[in-house]
Amino acid sequence: MELGIELVPKEQRHIISRLMQFYLYDFTRYLELEVDRDGAFPAYPGLEAYWNSGTNKFAYLFTVDDNIAGFALVDRLLRSSEGQFYMTEFFVMQKYRRSGVGTWAAHRLFDMFPGDWKVSQIRANTPARNFWHRVIGAYTGGEFKERFNPKQGNPSQYFSTLSINRVNK
Repeated sequence: MELGIELVPKEQRHIISRLMQFYLYDFTRYLELEVDRDGAFPAYPGLEAYWNSGTNKFAYLFTVDDNIAGFALVDRLLRSSEGQFYMTEFFVMQKYRRSGVGTWAAHRLFDMFPGDWKVSQIRANTPARNFWHRVIGAYTGGEFKERFNPKQGNPSQYFSTLSINRVNK
């Protein structure tokens, strides 16, 4: 299995937009999302900023044997006490889940953006929280903190990649 990760250029932003439909479909388990009269979920708010904001937002595509397997949206946080980088969205297509693709992609992104990270989940999305506990725990040797948003109760994990001695970059 050959894994790849690439920054999505502006000319290919429609790929992320289309994949976002599957991502939003997954969230219908946890949020009140509805499709419109054409059968589409609403456009992801602020998606265009990933190609128009300079060097603060990054859209990545994951591939398996040159087939699209998922995506991530990463934000560089400016002047934030929450960290330097935020895993804004992360999606692995169903067929590639539990195959190591998500762990590999997350670890690659952590390697690509050294610093302090924040990763959040919706409170009801227990599978995502379990996934991130495993992924971040494996990456950091268990050295992360978890805090809950006081308003929504959503969990976030906080950690630094700077103290990690990664051998397999």
